[in-house]
Amino acid sequence: MIHFHGYFRSSSAYRCRIAFNLKGIEYDFTSVHLRKDGGQQKTPAFRALNPQALVPALEEGDFRLTQSLAIIEWLDETKPGAKLIPEDPDLRALVRAFSQVIACDVHPLQNLRVLDYLKAEFGADQDALDAWCGRWIADGLNACEALLAGRPQSTFCFGETPSLADICLVPQVFSAARFKVDISGLSNVNRIAEACNALPAFADAHPKTQPDSEA
Repeated sequence: MIHFHGYFRSSSAYRCRIAFNLKGIEYDFTSVHLRKDGGQQKTPAFRALNPQALVPALEEGDFRLTQSLAIIEWLDETKPGAKLIPEDPDLRALVRAFSQVIACDVHPLQNLRVLDYLKAEFGADQDALDAWCGRWIADGLNACEALLAGRPQSTFCFGETPSLADICLVPQVFSAARFKVDISGLSNVNRIAEACNALPAFADAHPKTQPDSEA
């Protein structure tokens, strides 16, 4: 049985939950509250599991893995169920590139540890933090919109079934709403996010439905 450590509002953990659901994988869950007790991800016990003190983290027997994209690719390569990464090498590369726009270039700049640093070291108030997040979220999602606009229209980012790209896109759209970023003009992004969220695999992974969402 897979043991998954995450947090309801973490975009990275959100990605993994979608992947678990799409592939029909059951797992045990431990909540790592990023605010409670000074941040449960900072405890020695959790640092032993993930030295970065970040969620998510996965365990299966003696195997341990961190980083959401690595976790999702491992699930796709080792577990049955829907394929999340295309077999075609060109399409596979496009899906990975799109996913990395979000996971590597946008999400890290809105990460809690970055916002806490801006607050502690530079005295940023909430308005400044929201402006910071809005700048980078808008920049990244505008790039995603342009990438999607350059392709034949499909139900999901790269075809008629959800892929890693959709798994990354939906949590980032959630973050845009959370930080009050206006993305109403991004027709492809919104259309695809709506199609994804109509699926139980995405709806059931939403932060508001998680067991630790009220913790």
